[in-house]
Amino acid sequence: MTAAIRDEIQRLRTEIEHHNRLYYVDAVPEISDLEYDRLLKRLQQLEADHPEYDDPASPSHKVGGAPIAGFVTVAHRQPMLSIDNVYDENELKEFDTRIRKLLHAGEALEYVVEYKIDGVALALVYEQGKLTQALTRGDGRQGDDITHNAKTIRGVPLQLRGESIPALIEIRGEAFIANSDFAHIRAEQLKGGEAPFANPRNATAGALKLLDPKQCAARKIRFFAHSVGAVEGATFPTHMDFLTSVKELGIPATPQVKVLPDWETTLAHCHTMMEQLHELDFEVDGLVLKVNRMDQRMRMGTTSKSPRWIAAFKWEKYEAVTQIEDISVQIGKTGTLTPVAHLKPVEIAGTTVARSSLHNRDEVKRLGVRIGDWVVVEKAGKIIPHVVRVEEHLRTGNEREFVFPDKCPECQAPVIQDDGGVYIRCQNPACPAQLRESLRFYASRAAMDIEGLGTKLVEMLVSHGLLTSLSSIYRLPERRTELINLERMGEKSVDNLLQGIEESRQRPLWRLLTGLNIRHVGRTVAQILAKRFGTIEKIMEQSEDQLSQTPEIGPVIARSVASYFQSPPIVKLIAELKTHGLNLGEEITTDVDSSGGTGPLAGKTIVVTGSLNEFSRDGIKDFITDNGGKPTDSVSKNTDILVAGEKAGSKLDKAQKLGIKVLTEAEFIALVKGS
Repeated sequence: MTAAIRDEIQRLRTEIEHHNRLYYVDAVPEISDLEYDRLLKRLQQLEADHPEYDDPASPSHKVGGAPIAGFVTVAHRQPMLSIDNVYDENELKEFDTRIRKLLHAGEALEYVVEYKIDGVALALVYEQGKLTQALTRGDGRQGDDITHNAKTIRGVPLQLRGESIPALIEIRGEAFIANSDFAHIRAEQLKGGEAPFANPRNATAGALKLLDPKQCAARKIRFFAHSVGAVEGATFPTHMDFLTSVKELGIPATPQVKVLPDWETTLAHCHTMMEQLHELDFEVDGLVLKVNRMDQRMRMGTTSKSPRWIAAFKWEKYEAVTQIEDISVQIGKTGTLTPVAHLKPVEIAGTTVARSSLHNRDEVKRLGVRIGDWVVVEKAGKIIPHVVRVEEHLRTGNEREFVFPDKCPECQAPVIQDDGGVYIRCQNPACPAQLRESLRFYASRAAMDIEGLGTKLVEMLVSHGLLTSLSSIYRLPERRTELINLERMGEKSVDNLLQGIEESRQRPLWRLLTGLNIRHVGRTVAQILAKRFGTIEKIMEQSEDQLSQTPEIGPVIARSVASYFQSPPIVKLIAELKTHGLNLGEEITTDVDSSGGTGPLAGKTIVVTGSLNEFSRDGIKDFITDNGGKPTDSVSKNTDILVAGEKAGSKLDKAQKLGIKVLTEAEFIALVKGS
């Protein structure tokens, strides 16, 4: 009987550790939380009944041991230095330029980019595979010993696993509370008559400073490893080697990290990561860029306070609490069904927010959002506001479940989820909603910028059969009389519309590529394709393999572009657009400026500040790009021109101190158009 009890205890420990790894490290759980809790409770009962089989490394100890009397301050084996912050892409580029000067001429440089988790920095020390110490960052030289609480952190093993366990390793990372867990914690606090925590970071920091580890365990803290401190008995040639080894040892590593071979790809990946913020179940306040190779880091060294090989690209975060009044489903230009939250209007960072995309069915499920819920809506930097979490403690019981439709709400056609993806699409290529959205996007400022062809007019022209495809836009001049006879359309409105259509024929190729709405091809990728191949005909000639040889074009984008241009309807569409006299690009010649731009602003870096009369902020950036220039947000010695609108502030002062050419909006327009 004794042997059977011992064997069951060992089996339970092994099984629980297995599920811990699947959940926290591999992110592929096999069992429900309820089943996991049953296993843990059985183990705790057996260990309580048979203390002779106690083991300090048992997963049962992660629920907390005896309280401690107080904290001890301990010196770090290696200083936990701070990270230099940058706040715009121009400063980020200066970071790249600065560290390349520390390398040998022509030496390859790889970056890795990580989310900057808004949590609490910790250093976990393992000796012979056993967790012996956990320290807060403190002042960077010494921190508080919170080992008793670190043992309760989910996903942090008390004993490392694997075949190659270092004699000593200090694993640094971020402790945090997931947004989903935080929502549950606040709901429980309200039930108990407590004041709910303000935010996940404060709740995490407070938990780690508790003297009773059982109270800390109740906060459900998690951990992601992101760097290595002192180490004996192991070497890591690259940062990615370290992250891979950490996972093999059984510790969750910071997610979605990727090695990037050059600066352009790194910057594009930063944009992608920012666009995916809504998918995260934890708070972030920026991105962290690191040199991948450890030998290069050693040569670059540190300043008195920061390593030279790392930078934090930070942004301001703003959030507000508001109520979801309804959830509707919007049909996108590729047939995607997107749930949209209609919010009680709330001001965030100076703008009124009344809608927020919920992205897809899985996101609605992950958030657990219901109609009538109060939610936290966040706006970070220039990123579109998104729902962070549900304020479960504010629920009244009157909230309603949202049921995702199984047919297209517009045309009632079947909907199917992407193979291996999260998006659900209408399968009817003639769906009126898809046509409207395709036309609206094509004519928008982000794409072909056709003045006068807005959402309401697109809807009216589609309903009257005057717009049936993208190419039908260019047949509208032939139907001027019909247009004039439409409701609320007069000669002036029609002539303005036709003028906008005429001007769009000469838009640069990247705008056309953007407007065609190729999957995975946004503005940045469209500009890369136009710069690399010159003409749309040249792009159409490329195979998937040839496209993927462009450094900035990955296999997913290459497959999408090749497939798009091999489609007979698209081949026909491009031929029609050519007949209508659209600009399909120019053959690449050696006369193209080395920066990739052509036009009167080729090779020039331009900053815009203050209020403008003729352009929106995005509009003038497009104007600069269309004329070969590079718009940036920060003034530096590399800036060529500052365009100063009304109420120009500190950027104007800095430009004048640096001797940078300053133009008014009118002078700038005259410069470009007079060239």
